[in-house]
Amino acid sequence: MTVTRPDAEPDAGAVEGRLERPHASLAYSTTGRGPLVVHAHGALSSRAHERRAGLFDWAPVTATHRLARYDARGHGESTGRAVPDDYRHASLAADLLALCDHLSPGAPVSGFGASMGSATVLWAALARPERFERLVLAIPAVAWAAREPRRSSLLAAASLVERRGRGALHAAARLTGPPAVLAGAPQYTTEFDLAEPLLPAALRAAAASDLPAPESLRGLTHPVLLLAWDTDPLHPLATARTLAAHLPDARLHVSHTLAEVRSWGRLAAAFLAEGEQQRGGDDRGAGA
Repeated sequence: MTVTRPDAEPDAGAVEGRLERPHASLAYSTTGRGPLVVHAHGALSSRAHERRAGLFDWAPVTATHRLARYDARGHGESTGRAVPDDYRHASLAADLLALCDHLSPGAPVSGFGASMGSATVLWAALARPERFERLVLAIPAVAWAAREPRRSSLLAAASLVERRGRGALHAAARLTGPPAVLAGAPQYTTEFDLAEPLLPAALRAAAASDLPAPESLRGLTHPVLLLAWDTDPLHPLATARTLAAHLPDARLHVSHTLAEVRSWGRLAAAFLAEGEQQRGGDDRGAGA
């Protein structure tokens, strides 16, 4: 069964589109002009949920780049089916690469992800490193050996939805609450922006997925900006620090307050603009 959620408001001024993929139709939007940046959201989230949550403002990126945001298969306005393998990181990375090819067939892009989106970007960059110029990785999730307890909780959540429906999962999320760094964001709520028939498959895929092995990242020479916060066991600082230690050209920024988190859009925009400035300098040097 293929399911869609056609109930989200688009970004103001955005150009909307869809990309047909095997067993899914991906909804995306683009804003701004310039080299392409493709943004991938977190697990069980969507473009609309990110807007409602009010944590991230990526609009500064559009001052120098064309920003493409899309709903991962089965999430938000994108369609999907209830097959766990469709939602594993390798499948999501293939979707991201297809969108890059669709929107920027003749030029590399910058990859930009949050949580599950960070994993999607990393797996895509490993599969086709030439497709990317710069990477922005926000709140990478708990990973590797530390992920084992999380796998168990995700599998339990999938079974809970099957037995008692998505309402039981919402109730459990309310009991947990957001991490301390998000205190002062009353509009932030945990949401599951997938249709209920797809939730168990996505949760099981998350349990079976992980970030790439740290040693495999040493060959990724792209400039990387890591954006992390503290006090969140699901997105621990240890993951970001390990990535920073193994990615050859990475810089790590850690935020401790909501105000600092809300500066990430400006930090990402400045980081991406550096690439354009360097490209301009290289072009001038070549023409001298």
